[in-house]
Amino acid sequence: MSRSQTVRNPFLLGFDEVERAFEGASKAAGDGYPPYNVERWISPDGAEHIRIVLAVAGFARDQLEITLEGNQLVISGRQENDTSRSYLYRGIATRQFQRGFLLADGLVVQTASLSEGLLAIDLWRPAPSRLASRIEIRERG
Repeated sequence: MSRSQTVRNPFLLGFDEVERAFEGASKAAGDGYPPYNVERWISPDGAEHIRIVLAVAGFARDQLEITLEGNQLVISGRQENDTSRSYLYRGIATRQFQRGFLLADGLVVQTASLSEGLLAIDLWRPAPSRLASRIEIRERG
């Protein structure tokens, strides 16, 4: 079943945003740089925790930027060429990157930290409350 068929299913009402989310996620995939890990765990109280860890060796804190616009988390890095140095060999390139992640509703960015060339971004979603409600059926007319 294709993506467009899934979204157009008459039993999936109000999921128009899902198709746009898939399109946004595929555009944000980028070229694979920098490499990253995504970890997930559930705490004893049922809350979901997610940690995104990007390998950003060579980037200083002031060369990295994290923005959240709507549900789109964007991490970007910008390095400038150091013209004061003369290289005999240059194997570590200075480059820019932008990596995007589409966050599900309810995920909150808690913290971001940089240590030993790894940028860690912690996300949190509280445990869902299981509420059921009864829908009253009225007579028409």
